Formats: sequence, structure tokens, C-alpha cells
Amino acid sequence: MTTLKYLQAYPAALQEQVRQLIARDQLSAYLEQRYPERHAVQSDKALYAYALALKQEHLRNAPAIDKVLFDNRLDLTHRALGLHTTISRVQGGNLKSKKEIRIAALFKEAAPEFLRMIVVHELAHFKESDHNKAFYKLCEYMMPGYHQVEFDLRVYLTWRDLQGKP
Repeated sequence: MTTLKYLQAYPAALQEQVRQLIARDQLSAYLEQRYPERHAVQSDKALYAYALALKQEHLRNAPAIDKVLFDNRLDLTHRALGLHTTISRVQGGNLKSKKEIRIAALFKEAAPEFLRMIVVHELAHFKESDHNKAFYKLCEYMMPGYHQVEFDLRVYLTWRDLQGKP
């Protein structure tokens, strides 16, 4: 039986459906059918503009974003697809904080829905720090169908593992 490390929190019936797709060698076809396109956001500058537009649309009162970038050091071994950080520095007599979002570089080649889901997830942390009901409600508000895309992203990560991709 195939271990589905990215899908362990999901019901056994869903895991079994994914196992059947793997057994019939149809996982790639499933993903290609649902997510046939790749996004055009390839630079850190474009990613910053993309994240800023989402923030302006849904979270106008959230703190400003100072930096958004693709990070080659973020990967699945660190269990992080994206990170939001606040860096505090003393400038003169004031304490300045900067908000940063880092997205794993593997999303440069992903479907636009997957990139949006990761950016929405990290932006939601600006309002809700914990993964609680309010957090996921905010994610769903910013991206209707968020939960399905998150599940499919986990299926995509499973497919990448089966392909031997780092």
C-alpha cells in the first residue's frame, strides 16, 4: 500500500481514491485535466506584484508587504511551501517591522491555482496567525474553492514524489 505522506490528514476513502489513480497510472492525467496551464509569474518582481494585487483586493487593512520572493531554499524537506515572516529592526529610536512572504521555487512551474493558493495562504496569516476556523474561512473568502485546490496541491506533491522530483 502506497504511503501518502501529504494526504495523511484526509479521510481514508479519499486516500484510497488517490491510491487507485496511482495504481492505474492515472494521477498525472487527473492533474493535467484539472490544471492544464502553467502560470506566467516567473520573477520575484512579478510575484511581488501578484501578491500585492491579491492583498489590495481582499486585505486592504492588513500590514503592508515589504518583500515577496521565490525561495530556492524552501522545499518539502522543511515542510514549507511558503513562509510569512516579520523582521523587526531598530532604526534610530524606533522599532520597524517588515513583512516578507517567501514561496518555494517549485511553484515557478506549477498551475496558477496552486500559486494563488500558496499566496492566499501566506496572506491570510497577516490577519490570522493560527490555522484555525477563521483562518480557513479567510482563505476561502480570498479564493473560493480553496480547500479543493489545497487537496489537489497535496496530490500534485504526491505525484512529484512518485516522479522522483526534488
